Amino acid sequence: MEPKVKASIWVSMAIRLSDMAGRPAAVLRKGDPDSGGILCVLRGREGIVVLSQARDAEGRASWLRSTGAAAVEQDVADAYVERQVKRDPDLWVLEFEAPDLVPPFEARMI
Repeated sequence: MEPKVKASIWVSMAIRLSDMAGRPAAVLRKGDPDSGGILCVLRGREGIVVLSQARDAEGRASWLRSTGAAAVEQDVADAYVERQVKRDPDLWVLEFEAPDLVPPFEARMI
């Protein structure tokens, strides 16, 4: 199992990588700085995709397309994020401009 990086450090890294790629990014909601989960909202030309942190079968950090395989409308993404924040008050929510719906950070998808 891979060691877990503190949430606040991972968020800083993701925002910096996005900035280096010339893609605007924002922290929409701050969560627990040490162990908060992270949702990433990717805003693209086709719509929005929300990614959630997960672990694969071997325990490696991975990402899951929480809103499904296809891009969704803003209201669907907002409703998903709202439900998750109600379930986990320590959750971070980040938003990235991603015209191609590809995150600006390395992401193993499951």
